[in-house]
Amino acid sequence: MITLVRRATALCALGAALAACGTAEAPQAPRPAPAAPSASPSGQAPSRPPTLAPGPAGLTPVFEHGPRADGRTVALTFDADMTADQGPRAAAGERFDNPRLIATLRKLKVPATVFMTGRWAEEYPDEARSIGRDPRFEIANHSYSHYAYTDDCYGLPTVSRERMRTDVERAYAAFEKAGVRNAMPYFRFPGGCYDKAALRELTGTGVTAVQWDVVSGDAFATDAEAVARQVLDGVRPGSVVVMHCTRSAAPVTEEVVRKVVPELRRQGYRFVKVSELIGAANGRA
Repeated sequence: MITLVRRATALCALGAALAACGTAEAPQAPRPAPAAPSASPSGQAPSRPPTLAPGPAGLTPVFEHGPRADGRTVALTFDADMTADQGPRAAAGERFDNPRLIATLRKLKVPATVFMTGRWAEEYPDEARSIGRDPRFEIANHSYSHYAYTDDCYGLPTVSRERMRTDVERAYAAFEKAGVRNAMPYFRFPGGCYDKAALRELTGTGVTAVQWDVVSGDAFATDAEAVARQVLDGVRPGSVVVMHCTRSAAPVTEEVVRKVVPELRRQGYRFVKVSELIGAANGRA
C-alpha cells in the first residue's frame, strides 16, 4: 500500500462512493480515544485489544494484512459511511445502513470488523449498539465526518490538520453515546488517504491505522458476480478485504457475501476479525 492510496478503477469507484459535499461542523472538546477491552468468550477477564507498535519517529502504525504463512485466515471489513451533512438525505429516505447484510453475516456465522463513522452511529444508534454488543463483530473508527485527512482524496472535503485528532475522538464519543461499549483502537482513513502529517497528528490517540490488501469494488456496483470474483481473485492468507455497509452506495454487498463466504470456506479459509490478524502479526500489545 503506497502512502497516499491511488489504486485505479476499483478504488476510483470506492472514492466516488465516499465523496460528499458540505462544510465541517464546529469541533467539540477532545475526548481520549479508548483502548477498550474486547469481550472474552471464555468468560475470563477481558484483555486489551492488540495494536501495532508505533512506526518510525513514533508515527501512528499502519496495518495492511496479516501473516501470509500463518494459516488461511481472512478478515472481511465493512465501512459504514455517512458524512456530517447527509442527514437530510437520510431523512428523505436514503439508507446508509444495511441490516440485511448484518443479518446475513450472523446467519453465516462470519465474524467481521465494521469501520463506522460517528455520524453513522448517530443516525442509526440502535444498529450501532446491536453490532457493537455482538461478540461476532467489532466496531472500529472511520472518523466522525468522513472528511479526508489529505488533500486531493477523490473529491472528499478535508479535515484541517489541527482538527484530525478531534475528529477521531468525536467518533468514539458518538459510539459511546449510542451504547457501543468496546470500540476498538483501530482507525481507517476516509478514502484510504493518508500521509506522514496525518499519521503524526493521530499519534496521541493510540490507534493503529488499518488499510487493506483486497479492494472488493462493491462501491456503486450492480454486478454481484463481478464483485465476488474480484474478492476471490484477490484473497490470500491474512488478507483484509474492504467492503461497505451502506445500502445506497453498495447495493449488492449482501449478495456478494453470500457468494464469497461459502467459496472461501471451501478453499479452507477461516474468517476472523481484524484484531485477530493484528494479534497474529505483532502479539498482544
